[in-house]
Amino acid sequence: MLQISYIRENKEKVLAALAKRNMDATAIVEEAIQLDENRRSTQVALDNTLAEANKLSSAIGEMMKNGEKAKAEILKQKTSQLKETSKELSEKLDTYANELLQKMYLLPNTPADLVPHGKSADDNLNVFQEGEIPVLHEGALPHWDLIKKYDIIDFELGTKITAPGFPVYKGKGAKLQRALISYFLDKNTEAGYQEFQVPHMVNEASAYGTGQLPDKEGQMYHDAKDDLYLIPTAEVPVTNIYRDVILQEKDLPILATGYTPCFRREAGSWGAHVRGLNRLHQFDKVEIVRIEHPDKSYEALYGMVEHVKTLLQELKLPYRILRLCGGDMGFASAMTYDFEVFSTAQDRWLEISSVSNFETYQANRLKLRFKGKDGKTQLAHTLNGSSLALPRVLAGIIENYQTPEGIVIPEVLRPYTGFDIIN
Repeated sequence: MLQISYIRENKEKVLAALAKRNMDATAIVEEAIQLDENRRSTQVALDNTLAEANKLSSAIGEMMKNGEKAKAEILKQKTSQLKETSKELSEKLDTYANELLQKMYLLPNTPADLVPHGKSADDNLNVFQEGEIPVLHEGALPHWDLIKKYDIIDFELGTKITAPGFPVYKGKGAKLQRALISYFLDKNTEAGYQEFQVPHMVNEASAYGTGQLPDKEGQMYHDAKDDLYLIPTAEVPVTNIYRDVILQEKDLPILATGYTPCFRREAGSWGAHVRGLNRLHQFDKVEIVRIEHPDKSYEALYGMVEHVKTLLQELKLPYRILRLCGGDMGFASAMTYDFEVFSTAQDRWLEISSVSNFETYQANRLKLRFKGKDGKTQLAHTLNGSSLALPRVLAGIIENYQTPEGIVIPEVLRPYTGFDIIN
């Protein structure tokens, strides 16, 4: 969530930044500023009323000591009126504060200066590309045919058990999936990230804290009885470990990683471009999260990008990195880099990671702060990235590593799988 104090002092800058998202936020910003003015003036009036009431209470006490009961009774009546006024002002203050909060929830994060203008994915910038696209043998298949051929992932069985979009991994397919999870976690911990195992459901406060609510209600599975949400990514529970926490500057940076299944409704079309593993309601993902000093968060962002690059280099998958334009960025992000793997069999790029800096947007919601060396408390910066999302990585491996003899396992994964080919 943006800070209203920053919006007041930098209104035109905020509006210009949000215009990168193709959003005219003038009305919302003006309403938020007016609500804040109302809140602040009401707070002043309440403080003055309470101060006057306290002053009169002291005077009444002195009068009672001096036997001036008649005068004290007059002041008691005035004190009662002040109490009623303070109650009304307090209720008014709560109303303004809540209305302001709801208005602020409507504003996405302001894009960083480097974020390009643009309306859609077509306007994203390709900033890096690496790896040779393999030439497949004649008769090469997309992964949704290969998984049937080798009986390693069963979508029909998942539909029988649950619904479409919930696949069952079998045999060597399950082992390859587990190998990828272990490999990603090992690489992350070697890079200094502490591993966490976290709940797969979160409460409403956690969903608000990282910005899933109120932006993504339609994508989240919700248990109305217990008011809990199935997580769309490990970012949500891992980042919320630090909700309502005041860190010391010496504690920074904090690096965390975790594996979880992820649950998303993924409303939309289900054509050929989202067949097989390309879009699922339940999938596995390994996440990295960082809590950083504001002065170092972009250095950390680029470090996270380099880390994800090493994973794809070791897997020897062709990939590219995109800097997302304002119109394609997530609601809470200030800057995002997407990683895409090229699927030779599908002849298209598949997104497999997003690495983002949220600056203070999540921290303001989370009340995640740190105390600097000067003793002052300020908001930290939060970052997260997929390291990596498994379905499309798995699709890329299955398709790009296929041969007439079977699907060859990337060398770096063989110590985890215990086999070198699926045939």
